[in-house]
Amino acid sequence: MKVSSFNVNSLKARLVNVKEWLKEADPDIVCLQETKCTDDTFPRGEIEDLGYNLAIHGQKTYNGVAILSKYPIEDATPGLPEGDGDDHARYLEAVISVNGSAVRIASIYLPNGNPIGTEKFTYKLSWMERLVRHARNLLKYEEPFVLAGDYNVIPMPEDVYDPKAWEGDALYQPESRAKFRELLNLGLTDAFRACHTEPHRYTFWDYQAGRWQKDQGIRIDHLLLSPQAADRLKACDIDKDVRDREKPSDHVPIWAELDF
Repeated sequence: MKVSSFNVNSLKARLVNVKEWLKEADPDIVCLQETKCTDDTFPRGEIEDLGYNLAIHGQKTYNGVAILSKYPIEDATPGLPEGDGDDHARYLEAVISVNGSAVRIASIYLPNGNPIGTEKFTYKLSWMERLVRHARNLLKYEEPFVLAGDYNVIPMPEDVYDPKAWEGDALYQPESRAKFRELLNLGLTDAFRACHTEPHRYTFWDYQAGRWQKDQGIRIDHLLLSPQAADRLKACDIDKDVRDREKPSDHVPIWAELDF
């Protein structure tokens, strides 16, 4: 089973690219972020025509997450727990039936948090704390799950082209990175790092300053696996070539193969 995550940076603007990638890569389950459309304006028919069932948690202009699955979606729950008053469409969780087994999948678009020293950074950290608490609760079920998405966190110096250039950014603050490590320390596995030790593999390149052409990127899209999912991990990689297409997202897909 191939699970992928892709921040599309507006599904309507990237629909041709997304459909082309879906046909080529043929993932079984896809977590999308920054769809930037409401549930009723989501291009449902065009995605369903490719053989996917859908769970959608949309929002006009901003945010928006979705889960695409070639397997039946048994249950879908929008929103991260403890989100009273939080109307951002940043989290969608679904239980998917795969060959007689059940796997829990979450599509995550974690807050950016910039600029630091503002309520935006406070919101980022509090959102991450809610995610840690929720992940801790999910682990009690002792089931395979994947927390997939754009975490807006650069975990380590080797995950950025120039660490010093990002020292003032919310994505690389010690507090952000510490919260990400807290997730891992619960017992979750960073699927990419479980399969790759080489530095400077990225999932995001800014549109400005020729970042793509200079390969000046960051790794902020992650697939975090429960122990039961990590036991099934066969491969993980990044579809870097998608960034070189016409009208690309600034992110590229990351995927993992699990033995189901």
